[in-house]
Amino acid sequence: MTLNELAPEALADLAAKVRAEYEELQARNLKLDLTRGKPASEQLDINNELLALPGENFRAKDGTDCRNYGNLKGIADIREIWAELLGLPVELVYAGDSSSLNIMFDLVSWSYIWGNNDSERPWKDEEKVKWVCPVPGYDRHFTITETLGFEMINVPMLEDGPDMDAVRELVKDPQVKGMWTVPVFGNPTGITFSERVARELAEMETAAPDFRIVWDNAYAVHVLGNKFPEVINVLELAEQAGNPNRFWFMSSTSKITFAGAGVAFFASSAENLAWYTAKAGVRGIGPNKLNQLAHAQYFGSAEGVRAIMRKHAASIAPKFQSVLEILENRLGEHGVATWTRPEGGYFISLDVVDGTAARVVELAREAGIALTEAGSSFPLHEDPDNRNIRLAPTLPPVEEVEVAMDGVATCVLLAAVEKLGV
Repeated sequence: MTLNELAPEALADLAAKVRAEYEELQARNLKLDLTRGKPASEQLDINNELLALPGENFRAKDGTDCRNYGNLKGIADIREIWAELLGLPVELVYAGDSSSLNIMFDLVSWSYIWGNNDSERPWKDEEKVKWVCPVPGYDRHFTITETLGFEMINVPMLEDGPDMDAVRELVKDPQVKGMWTVPVFGNPTGITFSERVARELAEMETAAPDFRIVWDNAYAVHVLGNKFPEVINVLELAEQAGNPNRFWFMSSTSKITFAGAGVAFFASSAENLAWYTAKAGVRGIGPNKLNQLAHAQYFGSAEGVRAIMRKHAASIAPKFQSVLEILENRLGEHGVATWTRPEGGYFISLDVVDGTAARVVELAREAGIALTEAGSSFPLHEDPDNRNIRLAPTLPPVEEVEVAMDGVATCVLLAAVEKLGV
């Protein structure tokens, strides 16, 4: 029975049991952390071979000496692998330095300072800049547009992507200049956009000619099993729809090899890439080609990347399974929470009783379990329903994940009975 269906006596008994469990939890003096989606040490160890590359073999296959300056596009050796992996033309895939987040910040901030290649004026000269934010979403995306002072507009995330009726209505406003997306195994929901949603995003009419969608495919190959999802070629869809410049397509190796020491990728139309390199060529004289070469040698091919991702899946899939089993066993019958069941990515999105997420996080913290702050997956950290919590089970050992999640379940139940005034 759900809490709302229990007789008063049974509800009081359950509340007493949960409070006793919470006191026991506090007495354990735990120090556990489920706050950020970082790879575990054993995942990082998968790639230790990379540390010895490229060694003395420092020339790209076209003869480029990777120790020297130049080549804003990045070397073909790694671009070809990533283009095949993403199903994109290699000429539209550029390789940069370690972080796709850096490139995203550049794209949005440069549009703010100078306007992009379709802008009538710099975005800073607009009366207001608005940005579409599917929620729950990636907090670091929202921080970029928050920092630039954009008005961020929430759009609900449905089972196959954002609510497209809401998106189409919003983009009728010429002040709406862009949209954040994580289209495959999204952060934090694990949702993958359907081809229908991708096509509608490519085809929809927008009042702003310089409207851009950041298509952040950070988790395109981050499966929890052996089946890799099809990566939709939104660049082709946009070209066919007459909106060739709509998408800024991002990817990186950050959670494949080493965080902060990988390769980032930016794919877009030829016109967008020309605009980008004109600015990037002022900022720098080319990326770290030795690192790009090392990664190309290490991966060898697109299938080489997939082979490494299967090793990652073997490491983290048991942790996700444990989280889901504990949530179901502890909370399933009580009607106090719902959660996503992702097939890939780094997160599970947990929705608790409306108005209790912040209390759940507080209770967990007081019991020695660190969770991402309630509301973190919403612009300005403001979840209007105070219900969403992002769970990040990848970093701790599975034994710690199990202890932490059992504690989280206790906190969810305690916050729920408190809300009922029991």
